[in-house]
Amino acid sequence: MTDSAQNIATTYDPTEIEKKWYKTWEDNGYFKPSQKGDAFSIMIPPPNVTGSLHMGHGFNNAIMDALTRYNRMMGKNTLWQPGTDHAGIATQMVVERQLAAQDISRHDLGREKFIDKIWEWKEQSGNNITNQIRRLGSSVDWSRERFTMDDGLSNAVKEVFVRLHKEGLIYRGKRLVNWDPKLQTALSDLEVESVEEKGSLWHFKYFFEDQSLRTQDGKDYLVVATTRPETLLGDSAVAVHPEDQRYAHLVGKNIVLPISGRLVPVVADEYVEKDFGTGCVKITPAHDFNDYEVGKRCELPVINIFNKNAEVLAEFEFIAKAGEQISKTIAAPAEYIGLERFAARKKLVEQAQAEGWLEQIQPYDLKAPRGDRSGVIVEPLLTDQWYVKIAPLAEPAIKAVKDGEIKFVPEQYSNMYMAWMNNIQDWCISRQLWWGHRIPAWYDVDGNIYVGRNEAEVRAENNLAADIILNQDEDVLDTWFSSGLWTFSTLDWTGDAKKDAENYFLNTFHSTDVLVTGFDIIFFWVARMIMMTMHFMKNEDGTPQVPFKTVYVHGLVRDGEGQKMSKSKGNVLDPLDLIDGVDLETLVKKRTTGLMNPKQAAKIEKSTRKEFPEGIQAYGTDAVRFTFCALANTGRDIKFDMKRVEGYRNFANKIWNGTRFVLMNVEGQTVGQEARPDLWELPEQWIISRLQKAEATVHQAFATYRLDLAAQAIYEFIWNEYCDWYVELTKPVLNDENISEERKAEVRRVLLAVMEASLRLAHPIMPYLTEEIWQTLAPMIGLGGDTIMTAAYPVADSAKINDPAEADMHWLQGLIGAVRNIRGEMGLGNARLLPVLLQNTTDAEKAQIARIEPLVKALAKVESITFLTQAEQPPLSSSSVVGHVSVFVPMKGLIDPKAELGRLQKDFDKVQKQHDQIAGKLSNEGFVAKAPAAVVEGEKVKLAEFADQLVKIKANMDQIAAL
Repeated sequence: MTDSAQNIATTYDPTEIEKKWYKTWEDNGYFKPSQKGDAFSIMIPPPNVTGSLHMGHGFNNAIMDALTRYNRMMGKNTLWQPGTDHAGIATQMVVERQLAAQDISRHDLGREKFIDKIWEWKEQSGNNITNQIRRLGSSVDWSRERFTMDDGLSNAVKEVFVRLHKEGLIYRGKRLVNWDPKLQTALSDLEVESVEEKGSLWHFKYFFEDQSLRTQDGKDYLVVATTRPETLLGDSAVAVHPEDQRYAHLVGKNIVLPISGRLVPVVADEYVEKDFGTGCVKITPAHDFNDYEVGKRCELPVINIFNKNAEVLAEFEFIAKAGEQISKTIAAPAEYIGLERFAARKKLVEQAQAEGWLEQIQPYDLKAPRGDRSGVIVEPLLTDQWYVKIAPLAEPAIKAVKDGEIKFVPEQYSNMYMAWMNNIQDWCISRQLWWGHRIPAWYDVDGNIYVGRNEAEVRAENNLAADIILNQDEDVLDTWFSSGLWTFSTLDWTGDAKKDAENYFLNTFHSTDVLVTGFDIIFFWVARMIMMTMHFMKNEDGTPQVPFKTVYVHGLVRDGEGQKMSKSKGNVLDPLDLIDGVDLETLVKKRTTGLMNPKQAAKIEKSTRKEFPEGIQAYGTDAVRFTFCALANTGRDIKFDMKRVEGYRNFANKIWNGTRFVLMNVEGQTVGQEARPDLWELPEQWIISRLQKAEATVHQAFATYRLDLAAQAIYEFIWNEYCDWYVELTKPVLNDENISEERKAEVRRVLLAVMEASLRLAHPIMPYLTEEIWQTLAPMIGLGGDTIMTAAYPVADSAKINDPAEADMHWLQGLIGAVRNIRGEMGLGNARLLPVLLQNTTDAEKAQIARIEPLVKALAKVESITFLTQAEQPPLSSSSVVGHVSVFVPMKGLIDPKAELGRLQKDFDKVQKQHDQIAGKLSNEGFVAKAPAAVVEGEKVKLAEFADQLVKIKANMDQIAAL
């Protein structure tokens, strides 16, 4: 035998291993589909091309890669399709900032040259995210990498737009949208962040037109509270609840709108909370989404008071009814024309105060809608946009989930999906940007709209003469529109029936098997993919084809205290920092750079230095991936605990060192090449049986998307059962000169074979470590193959399950554990052989113990095992219990009672001091009131642990005092 142990370094260094193996895998095409076996496909949720790796990416990719590697090893024809999203707003902002540093604006360049600049940036810097995904060990087929602005995907976008428009499912209309006054574009709800802020609630008096009218408390006005006084200029009504008897007599009457003098009605609508404030709500349909819906129900006019810069218009746009076009204009109060919205707010409040119709101002905590890119408050604004008529697309998408054609894991998320789909609104798909898929629509000088794949098609289909000037729509499509086609556009769908029928990848890998995603984009992406795919992809029988069969929804990654990770909290972790390590000063700089508030930056620096006094050490990719998978319970948010990463780094070291130990013990020795069950004794029967059950558990866990249970089963088998027990059980055999070489060879083979199977079992979660060791181990037991990636995944063999052997082994572990506990508690050291007395044993148990006695003596260092009858009184002993069997170790002659009592008294005093310190802290009302709840709870746990230690030490002291 060769010196195989020399092939594995003394210490485990993940850095070099990771670099070597990822390049080898990619260069050799191991990530590509095998084109053999049943298909398995999974699509990567496309990260933004501007992005950098965050914990959500790390979590998501660890899960997807584990699923992909598992199915690949199960012999599936596996495709994990990669790609990136062009990220319209984010990418445009990146390049605009670079130009601004040179004192150039995009308007200076013009649209075409600006887009050229973006493509230049994409080629130079836009691949950072994909390189970082490689660092996670993600086995995606990079040869098929796609980008949403690639020609193929862009053509798919045009094809879909044109078809939907021809079917009457895309239209242009004036509706309320989230408008970013800084970026000058509409935003999706996902691009708007609700930020908790301190604000005010202004209470204004609205006087009745009929001066004889009074409220129940005798006032000739209604009091209306608002957080946005400036929108008063566009009010269309004041609303009260239909069941609010205070105002029932006023419904249908008019009030006089302050400043403008316009008359607006009092209307009744259930949107109003009658117990909140005064029970009166101003309704401004053009500047509030809820008000817009009230306006539709009550048939109120829609009055837009702002331009796209959020400045007061000279003439307000008046729309008689929601959904219609501007019917007239209303002159604005002269003193407000051109004022920016917050300047208009200030002026209006001052005027109200001066004229006596401001009743009061209250402090008020509110959630301000801010653009996640610009940071400015988003303004609901009426603008002309392109929309998808969504209800017809939603029907088959609802049915697919209801009928179980698409399953959500966990199932509860199907309820969230259904609730949204059943109340779905038309989708605004246009954005006022330059970077993105330009809307394939053209306008002539009369404003007529023509839609087509290109201008030539538009002219041909509409018989337009060459001298008719056409201008293409300036807007681009929402990025969610192109990513809604992701499962089939990335597989090169064209919409041409003949071409698509000849497309191997499209016909082999669509529908995909599973989508792995967070719950926060079920509406924005998952639902839209289902709708778009089912409309454009059909099965052979013409029925709609789903984009994926399962949606696996995982939770969000939070910090160890359960808080959302954010730059402002200073609790963000970078997966690459966990993989490679980072020094303290660099970590502090990363967490504080870009923070505008010096006090906040100082606070974050302090907390970072306290939490990571030596920075973050390198844990390696496998340990980080294992942590993600071990935390991947279905659906719930996860608390990312750094101690878990450290623990799984130790697990990687355990596998590494355990392998080295095994190799050193079989080095130069005969290893059996064929299994010899006739030579197996209890340890082999047990470990082989436990391996089958571990394999079955892991398969079941993968089948149900419980990667946490898969990780747990792998960890417990390798660490506890193989390394801590089986390896130890083989030592007496391999070191006993009286045991035949034939049996020893089989024990060595089992040692290697079980470890090799364990490596394959763990590979989907820990790819690097397992590949490195497998390359040395596999040939030693006659296994071939270039990579563990394509080796067969272990499958349980029920014929090898041995319940009697497991029962015997359970006894062995219990007895050894009991003796070791007594040895440790009594400070007897590891060298001394101990006599053991057993009481309350049945005949069956005696026979069982007789079978395992040699192993108990070897591993627990036991001198003798004696059975006591029920009537016999054991000598003064330290005792334990295994099931109903009492285990005694006589103490006389084993310890010096006086010295041991002295040692235990010191331990007792030390623990008592720690106990009293925490008890004092918890009795301090100031500490309990001010400290975070998690800290207080942690201190209570410590107090209970110290109290338990005191009881155990006292019990030992009482035992020894009796000697």
